Amino acid sequence: MSKNTLIAPSVLAADFANLQRDIEMINNSQADWFHIDIMDGVFVPNISFGMPVLEAITRHTKKTVDVHLMIVNPDQYIKTFKDLGADILTVHYEACTHLHRTLQAIKAQGMKAGVALNPHTNVDLLEDVINDIDMVCIMSVNPGFGGQSFIENTYAKVKKLKDLITRKGASTLIEIDGGVTNKNAVQLVEAGADVLVAGSFVFRAEDPIQTVADLKNLLSV
Repeated sequence: MSKNTLIAPSVLAADFANLQRDIEMINNSQADWFHIDIMDGVFVPNISFGMPVLEAITRHTKKTVDVHLMIVNPDQYIKTFKDLGADILTVHYEACTHLHRTLQAIKAQGMKAGVALNPHTNVDLLEDVINDIDMVCIMSVNPGFGGQSFIENTYAKVKKLKDLITRKGASTLIEIDGGVTNKNAVQLVEAGADVLVAGSFVFRAEDPIQTVADLKNLLSV
């Protein structure tokens, strides 16, 4: 695996009472991106944090900010998230009636456009828009809560998506979100993953900086 697999710690798993400390820890680690989940309690059965907290987070981030919107009506907030410092904005396929239009609107604001798929959503549904998508985020747990178990079907889903990307001549990255650990990271990258979101595995570790370094080393063999 000579390619550089990106690691994106998920801020949802951070200590919210010590957010600045945890953000600076990620800044000082070998992690590549910050993954930030915005949940509205409607699209998913949980509420994470909103604009003021995101603004506080991005004041301290020194790496790519990857914002994952688990919300209904994401279109009305696209410019807001650009203004709050998002570099990549990911919307859910299941939340977008006019996905092509949404992707164009994200790009028009100068952000990379991502599309997330829930575990039950087939990757073939992206065939007609894959060339417009900068990144597909495959949910390897049911979205809404951190600390869930990894869904084993994810490997086959990643391979199928990779085949679609290759067949269409697209340059779309594949991101895996949920239950990523050092036990499944290699297999995910071998299946075609480019970006691994790691939440509890990093933030609950005794030494998160070393955990990120070990994960990067594991994937650079």
